Amino acid sequence: MLETLFIQPVLNILGLLYAIIPGQNFGVVIIVFTILTRWVMFPLLRKQLKHTRAMREMAPEIKKIKKKAKGNRQQESMMMMELYKEKELKPMAFFGMMVLQIVIFLTLFAALNRVANDPRNIYELASGPISDLSAIQELKQSPGVFDNTLFGTVDLTRAASSQTTGFYLPAFLLVLGSAVTQFFQIRQTMPRDKDARKLRDILNDAKTGKEPDNSEVNAAMGRNMGYIMPVIIFVVTIGFPAAIALYWFTSGLIAYLQQRYLLKQDVTLMQSTAKVVNKTRLDNTAKARASKAKTAQTIPSTHAKKSKTTNKKKGSTKKSTSGKAGNKRSS
Repeated sequence: MLETLFIQPVLNILGLLYAIIPGQNFGVVIIVFTILTRWVMFPLLRKQLKHTRAMREMAPEIKKIKKKAKGNRQQESMMMMELYKEKELKPMAFFGMMVLQIVIFLTLFAALNRVANDPRNIYELASGPISDLSAIQELKQSPGVFDNTLFGTVDLTRAASSQTTGFYLPAFLLVLGSAVTQFFQIRQTMPRDKDARKLRDILNDAKTGKEPDNSEVNAAMGRNMGYIMPVIIFVVTIGFPAAIALYWFTSGLIAYLQQRYLLKQDVTLMQSTAKVVNKTRLDNTAKARASKAKTAQTIPSTHAKKSKTTNKKKGSTKKSTSGKAGNKRSS
């Protein structure tokens, strides 16, 4: 059932790309397939980053709630739920997005691994219209024509390190590249807070009886994930076919570029709290306020000058009128 629902549709997409892309190169198929996958997941990434921004904006209010609750967990949770409701934020939505991304990755991982180990899976699990394509029919008749390389240079069926095939440098470079891109992708969304405490220091304080701050613990764990995840990816992919490493590398690179684009749209996302904003914006805001204040001071002074001039004119008019009246009386 899992194969029918998840793996078979992915294999059909791979078969379709293999049939329509000129040259029928497996490496090119993986790159195009990864680009399409990241494009489909782009709205999900945008939602994830927006959720991250919203949670960071709420950090000062969460601290106030913790101080007000004074260790009362029930009161704290009730106040937190009210805050989430007020901000129209669903905390469980973030976990839902994470689960969905994990399911997508595992499906892609299983499908690519199957094709790398045995290319016959492309036509054996292909549906009617795709199985009738000429390239798929040719592959079915002669499985040896399957080009399992990346531009004819890297054998994507070989692992970077294996007991049977030994060490394979091109695959190792792909594995290393996938770990590096994952590192920069995670670091890209980390808040730059110089005063942030390390997880080790927080745990040491907890041993002395001091209750740790959950938001502080989560932030410290998130920073550690920037180092743990690349290591996990490196260890996992080094024993799998290079096709998996190529997918990870391409996916990580595209995700990095997507996040860079989204972060440029919202510069406050990388700050520790909502009160800290881009320095350029602060300078522009300060200049705008200064110009407004200057304009406000200029307007009253202009009015004052105008009124003085008007009063002088009125005074001179009165004097001239009274002078004329005196002359008439004397005559």
